[in-house]
Amino acid sequence: MSEQRHAALAIHPIAVDEDGGHHELPKRRQIVRRTRIAVLIVLVLLAVGAARTVVVRMSNARALEAGTTERAAQYVKTALPQTAAAGQTLALPGTLQGFVQSPISARASGYLRRWTKDIGSRVEKGELLAEIETPEIDQQLSQAIAARQQAASGLELAKSTVARWENLRKKDVVSQQDLDERRSALAQATANLAAADANMQRLRQTEGFKRVLAPFAGVITRRNVDVGDLIDAGGGGGGRALFMLAQTDPLRVYINVPQAYAQLIKTGQPVVVTQAELRGQSFKGEVARTSGAIDTTTRMMQVEVSLPNKEGTLLPGAYVQVSLPLAASQSLTIPANALLFRAEGTRVAVVDAQGRVRLRTVQLGRNYGETVEVLDGLGPSDRLVLNPSDSLAEGDVVVVAKEPA
Repeated sequence: MSEQRHAALAIHPIAVDEDGGHHELPKRRQIVRRTRIAVLIVLVLLAVGAARTVVVRMSNARALEAGTTERAAQYVKTALPQTAAAGQTLALPGTLQGFVQSPISARASGYLRRWTKDIGSRVEKGELLAEIETPEIDQQLSQAIAARQQAASGLELAKSTVARWENLRKKDVVSQQDLDERRSALAQATANLAAADANMQRLRQTEGFKRVLAPFAGVITRRNVDVGDLIDAGGGGGGRALFMLAQTDPLRVYINVPQAYAQLIKTGQPVVVTQAELRGQSFKGEVARTSGAIDTTTRMMQVEVSLPNKEGTLLPGAYVQVSLPLAASQSLTIPANALLFRAEGTRVAVVDAQGRVRLRTVQLGRNYGETVEVLDGLGPSDRLVLNPSDSLAEGDVVVVAKEPA
C-alpha cells in the first residue's frame, strides 16, 4: 500500500496552500466540468450549424424545383371566338376605264390632210377630228357615177324596145319568143342600174369617211398620226388607230371578287373608291353589274362598278382601291394567328378547363386579313391559343398568361 501511495504522489503532485492543506481533487473536477461544458457547447454549435445547412439546402432544393417547374410550364395567351357585330369591308384593286373607250380608225385609205383635235381635247359627238385625202376613192366614185349613167341609158333603151315589140306582137308581126327576149333584156338593164346605184352609194359613203368624226362625247387620250401619214382603211398609220377616245363621266372600274364573297355582291350596292395620290378624298359609286359566274381559272367573279366623275378629278387608267361594304355574318371569327397549318389540315389549339391543350380541325370561310371566319369546328366558349408553337401537341399542359392590367 505504501508503494502504491508513493507512485500516485509521484504522478500527481500535491498542491499545498499556506496552511498546508490539500486542494488537488476539487481543481481537477473543476477542469473536467469546464471541459465537458466546452465540448457540449461545441457539439451544440455543430448541431445548429448542421441543422441550418440542412434547412438551407432543403429550401434551395424546393426553390430550384419550383423554379424549374415554373420555367418548364408553357405560358400561352388565349382569346375567345367573336361574332361580327358589323359587316366587313372588302378592299380590292382596280383600274379606272372610260365608260365608253374606243380607238378611232379610218374607213378610207389615203393621206392625212390635217387633224383638228389633240390629246386632252374634249369633243362632242359628231365633231371633226381629222380629214383624209383620198384620190383613189375620188376616182372610183367618178367611175361609178359614169357607170351608173351608162346603166340608166341602157335601161331607157330596153324600156322603149319592149314597148315597141309589145305593139308589134299585138299585130302579130313578131313572135312571142322575140318579145320575151326583149323583156329579159329590160330586166337585166334594171338590175344593172340597181348594181350601179349600190356601187355609187358605197363609194359615196366611203368618201364620207374622209372626215373622221367623234362617235361619242369624250376626251382624246391618244393621237397616233400626224399630217402626211399614210392611212390604211381599218387602221391608222402602221396599223394603228388614229385616235383613242374615252368618255370620262361616268367611269368604269372592273374588279375580281373571290368566290367566298361572290354571293354577297348585289347590283346597286354602294362602293367607295380611293386613290393613293388623292389623299383625304373618296368617291362614291355603285355596282353596275356582275358577270353572274365564277371564272374556273381564277375562282373569281368579275364585277363592274360605275363611278360618277363630273369634276374630272379621276383619270382613266389610274390604279384605285375599291371598298365594298359587306353584310354582317353570323359565323364566328378568330384571329388569324390562332391557326395551325399541319399535314392533318388547318387546326386550332383549344385550352380546356384542366389547362390541357386540345387540337381541333376547323373549316375556314372568308379571310378578313387579321381575322378569319370559321364555319365549323369551334364553339363561342372555346378558348383559343394565340401564336401556338409548332411543338404544341395534344394533351400538353399550359398556363394561361394573365392579361396586363
